[in-house]
Amino acid sequence: MRRSVLLVPTAGGGLWSARSGGVRWICGFTDETALARFALHHAPGDRPMDYAALLGARIVDEVVPSLDEPAGLAVDIATEDGSMFFPPVVGVVPAGSAVDADVDSAETGEGRGHGR
Repeated sequence: MRRSVLLVPTAGGGLWSARSGGVRWICGFTDETALARFALHHAPGDRPMDYAALLGARIVDEVVPSLDEPAGLAVDIATEDGSMFFPPVVGVVPAGSAVDADVDSAETGEGRGHGR
């Protein structure tokens, strides 16, 4: 996922996302076909859906930490058997953005205190 280029829909000058289960999910797609399946249900009217092409690593290493809330990456959510979710946990996102980060790391300045 980190080395893959993902197509991320844009809306209102930012990346399209959805909230579910207390997590903000950045939605990315592996190709234009997967994005088109999503756009059938979420594009405004008959307008084409604008998108940005971003490396998966950039999404989880830069975008997710900038959101200042629990956030993860959802890939190909309109594909029935091919959806993948990368939650905001240590090993997927930087420790400072992970919901399972050790509380002690927040006290040493390494985390944001989302750990439980």
